[in-house]
Parts: sequence; structure tokens; C-alpha cells
Amino acid sequence: MTTPNILAMVLAGGEGSRLNPLTQHRSKPSVPFGGRYRIVDFVLSNLVNSQILAIYLLVQYKSQSLIEHIRRTWVLAPIFPEQFIAVVPPQMREVPEWFQGTADAVYQNISLIEKHAPDLVLVFSADHIYRMDVRQMVEFHLRSGAEVTVAALPVPIALASGCGVITTAADGRIRSFDEKPAEPAPMAHDPARAYASMGNYIFNADVLIEALREGNALGEKDFGRHLLPRLIRTRRVMAYDFGENKIPGIRDYEEPGYWRDVGTIDAYFEAHQDLLGAAPKFDMFNPKWRIGSTNYQGPSPQFFHAEIDNSIIGYGGLIKGACIRKSIIRSEVLIEDDVEIDECIIMDYSILRKGARLKRVIVDRYNTIESGERIGFGAQSDRRFTVTDSGIVVIPRGQGRDTRADGVMFRYL
Repeated sequence: MTTPNILAMVLAGGEGSRLNPLTQHRSKPSVPFGGRYRIVDFVLSNLVNSQILAIYLLVQYKSQSLIEHIRRTWVLAPIFPEQFIAVVPPQMREVPEWFQGTADAVYQNISLIEKHAPDLVLVFSADHIYRMDVRQMVEFHLRSGAEVTVAALPVPIALASGCGVITTAADGRIRSFDEKPAEPAPMAHDPARAYASMGNYIFNADVLIEALREGNALGEKDFGRHLLPRLIRTRRVMAYDFGENKIPGIRDYEEPGYWRDVGTIDAYFEAHQDLLGAAPKFDMFNPKWRIGSTNYQGPSPQFFHAEIDNSIIGYGGLIKGACIRKSIIRSEVLIEDDVEIDECIIMDYSILRKGARLKRVIVDRYNTIESGERIGFGAQSDRRFTVTDSGIVVIPRGQGRDTRADGVMFRYL
């Protein structure tokens, strides 16, 4: 089978309003995840590990944080011009508008597709946590004679209203595509689940270009709401079963086909819990399929008389006499004596002063939690922050600044 010429368009402009206040100063793909990553790192790692190295990242809302992350982290070999990860904001060449939807974002950059003249165009979302060998999806696309392929997986019926729900024929050809339905159609053999789109598509390039031009003339702006439902009537649109995707290095205890849409605070929090334990559902340590991220140049973390259980600790931290359980502590966090942290996410450059108590709290960057504070215990004082229905407290980004450019470690301030 001849290797096709592939161009990837990654949709990374998501506003992420349901993740507010974590998206108050950044787009959803730029939100930190785990000990050292951002959400966008997962789709980029999957593409690069799959040897797909021509990638345009389409950005829009509050994009500066994401642009800086890509500049610092995702630089491919510049001596090969066909290998790149390039950030593309709205060009507004034809109309002075921001991207009006997923299809419109690609349509506004149709000249980039025509310039590269690929055989296949991948249109992938930047919003999800997963590992995927994209080459296997490409092989399925070619083998099945598809003109469009949609990656899909079963999801609980209660969560399917947030997805594109599809039905298929016995050969995998898509018969219907219903974007975020109020009453999702269950799978024929499993009424508790629906077959959902992952937001990852492969198009024959000529089919995509024609569909985008026709869609623009019809006022269509979105793949899930407009283009895909139209294309299934006239083109061979196939569903690729993500459950068949095999990643090297996956351990027996991991959840097969792990994929999470971390579009809400609760989903984001639970996905972090999936990283923890001796047998995590999603093990971040996989040398055969690495997730790339920032090339941090600071020191390893230091601990003094600390008690730490089932937690992830990032680089450059200083932890003195604290008790930390089932938590993720990111880079350059200072935690003082007699602090107790239980099921929390503490983001970079934060300070927790002596005697603070936190339970099921997400602390965004640059915050200082003062001595003796109690947060996450259902007290009236928690209402000054965002609190989800499940009781997770979110403290928005503080007013500090990144001191790395000054050569000063944040923990010494």
C-alpha cells in the first residue's frame, strides 16, 4: 500500500466555557493536565508518534498561552520543510470574521490545503485525553475505500448528548450523524451506550475541498451539524472503531481504549484521578508511546519530612512537612509545614502556607493559599470560588507572574 501524503489540521480554538474558571485566561486546549502537560499535547503526541509531521494548529480564543506553549515545546526539525507544527490564527482573508465553527475554521484555511496538495487531510480535535496510533485509522480509511472516516467509540448514554452520535450499517458505513442530540440513539446491541464521534476525521483531500466550498455557499459552518450529515447521503463515510486501535506499551491494568472529553470541571477532575494508583486507568509512563510536553530546565522536587501517598509531584517543587494524598502537584509549587492536601490538583507556581487544609480543590497557577485556610469542606467560605455540584472547588488563576525569564526560582520568592 502506497504511503499517502497527509496533512493534519488540529482544531485548537475551543473556548471551553464549561471549564471556566480554568479557561478564564486560556483556551481549552491550553489548560494544564497531569504533572507537566497541557490538553493539546495529547493530540500532537499522537500525530507525531504516528509519523504525521505536517500539522497546522488552528487557534482562536485566548490563544496566547497556547501559542507560547507550542513555541517553547513543539519544534520539529527545521531543516525538513515538510515537517512542521505551525500555529494558524483566523486569517480573515475572505470575510473579517473569527472562525464560526469547525468547518469554517478549515474553510478559512483552504489555501493551506491546496498549497500542500495532500492525498488525505486529517481534521482532529485538540480537546481530549487519549493515545491513538493514527496510522491504523489511515490504513482503515484506505482499506475500506472510504472518502471520509470518523473515529468513534461507545459512550454511556447519559454522556452522549455532548457528542456527535452515529449509527452504522454492518460494514461500518455511517447511516446517520446527530450532533449533540437531546435524546441520543442507543447502540442496537447495547441500550446503555451510544456510538459517539471522537471529533477526529480523515478526508480524501478532494472530497474535503469540494465539501467545504459547497458548505460555504450553503452557509454551513460545522462538521458535526452540517457537513458530515450532508456527506453521508452522497459519499462513502465510514466509522473507525477506536476500540480496535492498538498502542504498544499499554499495560494489562489500563482501561482499553481510554478516551476522555475533559470538557467539564468534574470530567477534568476525574481524568486526573485516572492517572493515580498502582494500576492507573491511564498510565502516563509509556516509553513506547510518549506524550511530549515542555522541556523543563529546572531542578527535581525536594521533600523535607513530608508524607506523600498516591500522588504525582512535578519538577522544581519544595514540600516541607506536608501530608499529600491522591493529588497532582505541578511544577515549582511551595508547600509549607503542616499542610494537608487530599484529592487536589495544585498548578504551577502556587504557594500553600503553613497549616492550610484542602480537599477536592483545583488551584490554578500563581495562587497563594494563606496559613490556616480550609477549602473544600463545604463551608460557607467556599462559595467565594466556583464549586461544582459534586463539591469540587476551583480557585481561579492568581495574579503572580512567571519568573523563569528572570532566572529566579518562584519557590524562593
